[in-house]
Amino acid sequence: MADDLWERIAPLPPVRERRRRFPSRLPLDDRKCMQGILFVLHTGIQREWLPQEFGFGSGMTCWRQLPDENAAGVWGGLRQMLLTKLHRASELDDRGR
Repeated sequence: MADDLWERIAPLPPVRERRRRFPSRLPLDDRKCMQGILFVLHTGIQREWLPQEFGFGSGMTCWRQLPDENAAGVWGGLRQMLLTKLHRASELDDRGR
């Protein structure tokens, strides 16, 4: 994910509280988690097959964060942001409306 895109997305994910159980284990970085989710959605692979070599964490870890992100409006906000950007660049085909 490009840095300029991440700068726009970074405020969207919810702030997670530190776990009481296993407090020394740090949560997966939001950017890596989102990249993992997008990779699974783009390629169509099963989340369990998410390659560890890419540094996205496990597919299960990414998928555990998905409901929280969805409830916080991350995906709707991302969709709206991308549609606005495409519209401003005149790259949005709105003939189907």
